[in-house]
Amino acid sequence: MDMIRKLYVKGDEFARGQTMTEYALILAAVAVVVFLGYQTMGTTIGNLLTNVDTKL
Repeated sequence: MDMIRKLYVKGDEFARGQTMTEYALILAAVAVVVFLGYQTMGTTIGNLLTNVDTKL
């Protein structure tokens, strides 16, 4: 019975580590999307402000 409990605990620790890895990958993917969105929006907003300044 003790051997079964040890195997269960090891499996539980592996699953917990796997979940943390999945969260880290999701966080990295979100960071990439936010960065790319920022790059795109930053350029667009800069162009818009330049056009407004030129017209004034």
